[in-house]
This record gives sequence, structure tokens and C-alpha cells, in this order.
Amino acid sequence: MADKKRILVVTQEFNPFTETLSQIEEIAHTYSQYMQDNGMEVRILMPRFGCINERRHRLHEVVRLSGMNITVDDEDYPLIIKVASLPGTRMQIYFLDNEDFFKRKNMFLDNDGNPYTDNTDRMIFFCKGVIETVKKFGWAPDVVHCHGWMTSLLPVYLKNHYKNEPIFQNARFIYSVYNENDNLTNINSADFAQKTKQNFVSEDTILEFQSDDRIDLHKGAAHYSDGVILSSSERNISTTSPVIGPKTDIKDGNWSEYVEFFNNLMLQAEQSA
Repeated sequence: MADKKRILVVTQEFNPFTETLSQIEEIAHTYSQYMQDNGMEVRILMPRFGCINERRHRLHEVVRLSGMNITVDDEDYPLIIKVASLPGTRMQIYFLDNEDFFKRKNMFLDNDGNPYTDNTDRMIFFCKGVIETVKKFGWAPDVVHCHGWMTSLLPVYLKNHYKNEPIFQNARFIYSVYNENDNLTNINSADFAQKTKQNFVSEDTILEFQSDDRIDLHKGAAHYSDGVILSSSERNISTTSPVIGPKTDIKDGNWSEYVEFFNNLMLQAEQSA
């Protein structure tokens, strides 16, 4: 019997932990459960935002995975890993925690509705933390599926600076694009360039994110992904930059289409090996 295919789901939101009622948290949850029910091995990583009730959801620290430092902007920040089981399933969700970035109760916007000024730093910390955590797992994914703007640097890192990491050598990268707040996905170009150049992103790479005088996180992530899923029919999402692999529009709730898309990517990987 062939080994189970391994899917790493990286998401900024996940029902029932974030309770935002967003499309991301619902799709990430249902998609993950569907894939596992269809014979795949799934692991899920997300930030441990301050709005997540640790006692209710029974989060506890994974000591063997914690203790790493993640460098952002020439400063080291401790990475704490926590875990919880998803009720009614065999799935575990791993939470990446750091007091400087994730303790606050609001996830992305301050009390006045403005994006946090350190959101780019938080994204860098999370994406680099995901890579280091999976390396500590010693668990090589076949597919890395990213959900939400906060994961948008992950395909970039894994196609460039971390491209020789053995644990990701055979992985395919999928980026799901959602209808998100433009203030979060289209950000200041100078700030993004300054921070990412200090964190393993080259000037040529930054150009793939450029959209007029702003940075379009979806555009850059799509360019460096093997496949892109447009998970919302509510908006004509701008992923005009050519992508490495296929782009598809999957209607919400048609989970069998995700399996077909996944299988096609794996077939392409096997044929190109």
C-alpha cells in the first residue's frame, strides 16, 4: 500500500479557534478534514493569536519543538509551539506563538480599524517560523497549502532562500487567494522592501510583488506557487503575474475539486522528477 500523501496546511485563521466567521477559517477547516477523510495525512500550522482561548481549546506547549529563535529585522524573537486537537477528528493544530507579535487580542487591525504597523514583521516571523517548525518535525510534506495573506511569503522563501532544504525538496506549493481587506494585502512598497531584504528576499523577488506603487501580496505569492486556487467568486482577484503552475477557480464547497487539483499537481511532480 502506498504511503499516505502528506499535506501541510498553513493558515492565518481556522475554525473554531479564531471565530472570525471568515471564508478562510471555514475553508481551511473543511478542506483539511476532507483531505484527511480521503486518505491523506494532514498537519496544520497557524499563529496563536491572543483572541484564541487556550483553556477552552486545551492548547498546551510542545516543549520539544519550542525554544527556537526566529530572526526578524536583525532581532531574535523566541518561538513557542503549542498544539491542540480538533474535536471529532484525528487532526492536530500547531500554533506558533510569540508575545511581541501575537499576544494582542485583535488579529490584524487595531481598535481604530487600521492595520498594525508591524504586520510585515509578523508575517516574516510566522513564515520563517513555519519552515523551522516543519524542519523540527522531520516530516516532509508532499504539498504545502497556504491560506491567507499572512502566508504569502512562504512560497517565496521555499522557492528561493530555503530551496535546498531537504525536508521541502519534493513539495509542491499551493496558494489560495481570498477576498481580503485591501489594506492588508496591498501594502507600502518601501516598508515591505526594506524589511524583506533584511530577511532573505532579493530585490528581483520583490519586483514580483510590485503592483504600481504598492505591494500586492497575492500577486507575489501566486508567482512563486506551483498552483493557485481562487477560492472566492466575489471578486476578480488580481493575480496577473504568471504562475509556475496551473491556476484554477474552485467553487466554494466543491471539495472533490481540491482533491483533483492536488492529484494533478502530484502527477506533474512525478512526471518532472
